[in-house]
Amino acid sequence: MSTPTSPSSLAALQARFGPRYRWLLLVAVMVGTMASIMSSTIINVAIPDLSRHFSLGQGRAQWVSSGFMVAMTVSMLTTPWLLARYGYRRTYVGCMLLLMAGGIVGGLANNFFLVLAARVAEGLAAGVVQPIPAIIIMRAFGPHEQGRASGLFGMGVVLAPAVGPSVGGVLVDLFGWRSIFFMVVPLCLLSLWMALRYVPNAAPGGVAANRNGEMIDWRGLLLAAVGTLCLLNGMVALHGGDRLQAALLLAAFAVALGGFVGWQRHMRATGRTPLMNLALFGCRPFAMGSVVAFIYGTALFGSTYLLPVYMQLGLNLSASHAGTVLLPAGLVLAVTIAGVGRLADKQPTWLLVSIGLALLAASFALMLTVGLTSALWLLALWATLGRIGLGFILPSLNLGSLRPLDNALMSQGASAISFVRMLGGAIGVSLCGIVLEWRLAAHGDSLAHATSSPARLAAFNESFLMLAALCVLAIVAAFQLRAPAAAAATGD
Repeated sequence: MSTPTSPSSLAALQARFGPRYRWLLLVAVMVGTMASIMSSTIINVAIPDLSRHFSLGQGRAQWVSSGFMVAMTVSMLTTPWLLARYGYRRTYVGCMLLLMAGGIVGGLANNFFLVLAARVAEGLAAGVVQPIPAIIIMRAFGPHEQGRASGLFGMGVVLAPAVGPSVGGVLVDLFGWRSIFFMVVPLCLLSLWMALRYVPNAAPGGVAANRNGEMIDWRGLLLAAVGTLCLLNGMVALHGGDRLQAALLLAAFAVALGGFVGWQRHMRATGRTPLMNLALFGCRPFAMGSVVAFIYGTALFGSTYLLPVYMQLGLNLSASHAGTVLLPAGLVLAVTIAGVGRLADKQPTWLLVSIGLALLAASFALMLTVGLTSALWLLALWATLGRIGLGFILPSLNLGSLRPLDNALMSQGASAISFVRMLGGAIGVSLCGIVLEWRLAAHGDSLAHATSSPARLAAFNESFLMLAALCVLAIVAAFQLRAPAAAAATGD
């Protein structure tokens, strides 16, 4: 347990590094978040090679991505409890060690199920880490600096998925899919060094971590995990034509969801700490922000899965070419997000988010103009347009959703909105795979065929249109952020 005079206490670190300490702390957690995001997105470049190595169908290969997403989604709900019980440093260091172990085991594995287990371990670590920067930004920075801090953090974080696919594509072509897993190891080592130097032992709010505090809400966590798994598997079964299995799984999801909501209310009514405080959704900006986050997550992570597969199996590009096409878009995103971060301190959240969603929808719709004979610059242009849209959304959405919350609910709010966004992402990965296979079958094609065709491109185009429609739907929810904010939710 940290004390005020401990070299690793919050007060001691602030005294040692002075006013710049909050920025050093932000950079320290940014490196770990970069590692977790890279591990979540870079694997998509290697999915075709991984599928060939283990002779996997599209559905099983998809679980390399969606298994990670499910683990990351559920583990996000544990972040407030872990921070309160173990503090920032122990929680962060433990996650980086688990993430690094997952990368090493996955890269050495000779069995697909071991690869999948490594991905789940990486997802668990990534999920706990992801809400931490938002908590730090809302607590350590004043309202006049939060947009700037979000922009700086976002600029650094997006460089990982911007550069990662390009480097990863080259590595896949040269060394195979195993090299992808090892890419997170250097970032994990750097983040561990920075954590030991800059991250305090304190819990959120600067208080000492309480190792003897209340136990985690295991029933709520189990219900959330079971519900998420049933939902995703139910969607896959529904597409596969097994209507009975799909009905049973989706019914189990509905039961788990109802049980989760009821149990969370019971926990709060009896004075215990729920896994997710439902009082958060009594705050209208947070509730509307959560709706946008869910739809945005579905479109974003669905496209992150779909784009590399589209370029390699639809346009017949190599993995290295696919990564190179996405590189300019990622670099533009880094620049955009830094500039929009400053705007987020002055401009209405609903306006920035709506502009971003409109640009993202346009980029998906414009993919229909790309064909087998199109120049690569056209594909890069539309991908860049979408990344500019992301640059408007990323620094704005969390700020608009979390600012109205009471300080006592900040950790819970950051965790809950991350959970909602990643739940949408997990569904998005599965949804894109399901819609793509459905449309391929409708057009009489299959990804098992060696070469692409106009029918295959038509199936991809219809999948992109589905994503564009989701973004338009999110704009409707984003407009609701204009409504006068209700009284901030409280932890009472």
